[in-house]
Amino acid sequence: MITTAQREGNAMLAIAAREITKGIKNPVLMIVSIVFPIIFIGIMGGSLSQNMAGGLGFNYLQFMMIGMIVNSIFTGLITGMSSLIEERNQNMTQELYVSPISRYSIIIGKMIGSSFTSLVGLIGIVLVALIMQIPLGGMHIVYLFLITPLFCLVGGSLGIFFIGFVQDSKTADIGSMLLVMPQMFLSGAMTPIQHSTGLLGFLAHIMPMTYCIDLARSVFYSGTDMYSKIVLYNPLTDLAVMAGFFLVFTIVGTLMFTRSERNR
Repeated sequence: MITTAQREGNAMLAIAAREITKGIKNPVLMIVSIVFPIIFIGIMGGSLSQNMAGGLGFNYLQFMMIGMIVNSIFTGLITGMSSLIEERNQNMTQELYVSPISRYSIIIGKMIGSSFTSLVGLIGIVLVALIMQIPLGGMHIVYLFLITPLFCLVGGSLGIFFIGFVQDSKTADIGSMLLVMPQMFLSGAMTPIQHSTGLLGFLAHIMPMTYCIDLARSVFYSGTDMYSKIVLYNPLTDLAVMAGFFLVFTIVGTLMFTRSERNR
């Protein structure tokens, strides 16, 4: 006899497999996820490195590469979770919502599946790093990749929170980009934020991506001379804040999304 835990686990795996299959069958999406970081690191990063990175005291392109790893994951997860709005409006997921499984299982399964596409985007980052001869840091980049599931959880939870308050698919498409872009520019993904003050400093310190990027850099630069110049917080602080964001966003977002589904 199948227990409740087994039923929920099977549901999550089935939903995740469905999302991965959709990603594989949509090569354009896979290509875009790879090309996007290439454009930002190769073109924008190269230009910034040539014009402003001389006095930083560390390799700017390496600094940006780590930020773009986290940003790429956030973009993929938020976009993937936002697609639930379109699927709901087109009645493509009604069989899920009438099935005897938890809404949390549906959301988490979707999050796991969406993580696949976002992690594929890391291939583009590694390619541009090799082409531009950006130091990958040996085992440090491996350690960084090992903790990327943490960034998937936080990015996915932010996507859940977002779709909990959005009803229209067009609004979701535009809003997901408006959710990602400010974080990319204000969280330290592309430029250092150690000295940000006032409104910019406040915004930087309330954005989830800030703490994910800081944890990524603390892992990558651990044991190096650049650590104190680049890392903002203790890694345990980053983890605690990330855990708080994940719990609040997931619980509130799922409750709001479920309520809007019932009110349709």
